[in-house]
Amino acid sequence: MSEFVPTPAEERTSTGARWAHLAWIAVPLAVLGLAVAWLISTDPLASFRNGAPPVERLTVERTILGADGIRLLVRAGGSEPMTIAQVQVDDAYWQFTQEPAGKIARGDTAWIALPYPWVLGETHTVRMVTNTGITFDHVIDVAVPTPTRDSISFISQAILGAFVGILPVAVGLMFYPALRGVGSSGMNFLLSLTVGLLAFLLVDAFAEALELAARAAAVFQGQTMVVLTALASFLILMAAGRRAGTPTGLALATFIALGIGLHNLGEGLAIGAAFASGAAGLGTFLVLGFTLHNITEGIGIAAPILSRRPPLWTFAALTLLAGGPAVLGLWIGSLAFAPQWSALALAIGAGAILQVIVEVVSMQMRQHGDGLRAVTAPSAMAGLAVGVAFMYVTAMLVKI
Repeated sequence: MSEFVPTPAEERTSTGARWAHLAWIAVPLAVLGLAVAWLISTDPLASFRNGAPPVERLTVERTILGADGIRLLVRAGGSEPMTIAQVQVDDAYWQFTQEPAGKIARGDTAWIALPYPWVLGETHTVRMVTNTGITFDHVIDVAVPTPTRDSISFISQAILGAFVGILPVAVGLMFYPALRGVGSSGMNFLLSLTVGLLAFLLVDAFAEALELAARAAAVFQGQTMVVLTALASFLILMAAGRRAGTPTGLALATFIALGIGLHNLGEGLAIGAAFASGAAGLGTFLVLGFTLHNITEGIGIAAPILSRRPPLWTFAALTLLAGGPAVLGLWIGSLAFAPQWSALALAIGAGAILQVIVEVVSMQMRQHGDGLRAVTAPSAMAGLAVGVAFMYVTAMLVKI
């Protein structure tokens, strides 16, 4: 087959078309650049200014209590750079240092250090006053030392994370041999049970993500960030899961474990942050409540692989994938918590859980060959109700 060789006239035409295409891209960009330059140089908005102070926003993202006093990580979100002029603690002015010093630009962060002798178990109120006279209050509900990066703290948190994340998933997966004997209706019940517990986790994760997003700096556009992140997570995982066809069996169980793991990561972040701030003291009963609440997750992971005999290491891997992120979340949350990152993790988890729900329902409809009748059968409705009800009732044990 002979190779096509363009004539000189065709080459000139092609080159000219490319230059014309680039020109039509460059012209609007040049117009935009000129408009921005004119706006900055002439400042036509000056006539609209009436002497009012600029809009100022200040969000406290991190609180550290140590032997040297109180340290706060603050993020500015106002219309212009802002300056913290004074700081009060419990209505008394205190000297403070700021790192980096000077004005805090929109979206930037700074550390505020106060050599204040805080009292264990007490409530303290920090009030920051800007040079324009605007005040921002931050309440430390219960003053407790912030966890440090020592091995004892890490080990204790890992044990707690294992109890609330890894152990219940492992216990749920231990029901695998007993569940293998269920018939067609039993399988339909278990798949709907999985959908029920995932539906509860979806609503729970989304609600928690929106709550955390409301506490983040306005510059992050919290609610919009949560919705877009959850949607992106759902679409990306759907595309990845369907790349080799509709996931079934072990592939579907892995996606279920991944979705649950991402949700447990967000929960671990919240629990770790609560410990660091002294806002929660998990007793034995509460830890047992978390364990009971999460047992059904293991049963949900086992449901798609009941017709197969995967090797033992598969169950260990699925357990770590679903429960291990709770340990990681506890570590991160107690050391470097910020509401926007926890909201982001929960939003990713919500998107992943929605993807799993779609795939489980799709598998359920294919296995029974009668489409919508499979998900509206009495056994399916019973499984859905039991899954949601169990998660709701056990969640009452862990909500504080």
